[in-house]
Amino acid sequence: MRLLKLQLIFFLFFTSTLLSYSQQYRNPVTISPALSGNFGELRNNHFHSGIDFKTQQVVDKPIIAIEDGYVSRISVSPGGYGLALYVDHPSTGHTSVYAHLNSFSREIAEWVKEQQYQQERFSVILYPEPGMLPVKKGEQIALSGNTGSSGGPHLHFEIRDTHTEEPLDALEFLAKIPDTRKPDIQGITFYPILEKGVVNGSGNPVRLNISKDKAGNPSPLGRNIEVWGRIGVGVKAYDRMDGQNNIYGVKHIRLFMDDRQIFSSTINRFSFADTRMLNTFIDFEDWRKQRSFFMKSFIEPGNTLPFYEAENNGYIDIDEERPYRFRYELEDHYGNRLTYNFTVDGKSQSIPQRPDCNNWMAWNLYNSYMEMGFQLQIPKGNLYDDICFFHSSTRSPNHYSDLHRVNDTPVPLHNRADMWIGMHTDTLLNKKNYGIVRINDNASESWVGGEYVRGGIKVSIRELGDRYAISADTIAPVITPIEPATWVNQKRIRIRLRDDKSGIASFRGEINGEYLLFTHDSKSSVYTYRFDDTRLNRGEQQQLVFIAVDGAGNRSEYSYTFFY
Repeated sequence: MRLLKLQLIFFLFFTSTLLSYSQQYRNPVTISPALSGNFGELRNNHFHSGIDFKTQQVVDKPIIAIEDGYVSRISVSPGGYGLALYVDHPSTGHTSVYAHLNSFSREIAEWVKEQQYQQERFSVILYPEPGMLPVKKGEQIALSGNTGSSGGPHLHFEIRDTHTEEPLDALEFLAKIPDTRKPDIQGITFYPILEKGVVNGSGNPVRLNISKDKAGNPSPLGRNIEVWGRIGVGVKAYDRMDGQNNIYGVKHIRLFMDDRQIFSSTINRFSFADTRMLNTFIDFEDWRKQRSFFMKSFIEPGNTLPFYEAENNGYIDIDEERPYRFRYELEDHYGNRLTYNFTVDGKSQSIPQRPDCNNWMAWNLYNSYMEMGFQLQIPKGNLYDDICFFHSSTRSPNHYSDLHRVNDTPVPLHNRADMWIGMHTDTLLNKKNYGIVRINDNASESWVGGEYVRGGIKVSIRELGDRYAISADTIAPVITPIEPATWVNQKRIRIRLRDDKSGIASFRGEINGEYLLFTHDSKSSVYTYRFDDTRLNRGEQQQLVFIAVDGAGNRSEYSYTFFY
């Protein structure tokens, strides 16, 4: 009996703890909370893993620890999260993440700086011993910023499962932010399934935008839709919040046909290993061509995302000549819901046959393609569905190889494919100067790089549908000192780096042979060192040497002598 009581007490405690999660953490900002991004929001090649707090369009707002814990990881990078703190909370099994910071608290900053000097590098990922840097709930641990791959001042905030490192919807654990606005629907797409379905006489997707009436409500579909056989449906929609002009991701999507639920998705958590599956969650081709996000309400065979419930994987069979009543329910985290009804007419019509294709690639197999001067290997697990692969090449006098079109439509890869392009001209002694470039639609080139192998360049790519050729970068980075006469008075050294082809791969600054900690951010070409009197010998000549190396191995060096 006593054991039963103890089990009951433990169960009630555990249950009450789970139910109180939404109230247990304080907000990480001290200003009134307002969001510019929410959890699971659709981004380029990934789901947004946190929520973004606005910081009134400025940096240096206090950032507060949401609960007792200790700093378990610190990252410093010119891109990505910029300056970021990870705090473990053993009492709850969660880790809170604070990213794009402008600076750390004094104790943390001093320890990070010491580690950077020990490693002689600006970019570091550090793992302090548990308990070495403890924090208390409500303690200021940083100042907000705009560092790394940030488009403006804000705090990127996450809550993760400490054990799995999977991000969770942070709104589940914070006080409610006032919000009464429903999601907004903007379009619907109908997808005939290859050899099994047809929409309005075609085997191609039919994408429709949805306009608004004078009251701001979504209008009916602008044209009749006649379907036969197997189809999928997709929706373009965003969420809104009170008092904000931003658009957000939709947390819950449910699709019904004749009042029967066919599909639902709820984004509460995901694995970082699966975040690129966003590219099968969405209509990837339309995203690449139109920069719009249609979300598929069906599950392709290579899609293993965990947040679906679907009948027949969301595929719908239309086999009667009658109207079919559909309904989308779009709901946000706080239960604000939009319902949109539409009708599709079942009408018997000829289903297009599979087009002729010499290079079918199966989603669940290893795939390869080879011809003179070109090879492509796609390991198993990289395609989300079967594709008809297309390749063509044309002579290019402006490159060291032919110009290769690697598929005629955009296709995402979950991880990578290995591509090799052979050269028709090989004149450079330094083979590191060669690299593959992607030729963009406006004819500009983006350096991809690669390795010289067997008279060509081998590189990994992460999607199909682009044009590639081999180019070369033989020009070293340009190092430009910024007002060196002011360095001593301002107690800082500023240097601008520019490389117009392969980009800056590494840099190093020294004074009198000793390493200097130059800081920089990916949004700027300026590298800055702030004088540290604990590391400089004052009252003597200072010999500065700054070295930069680009992605093709070209090296530049700048030196300057001054008295300090």
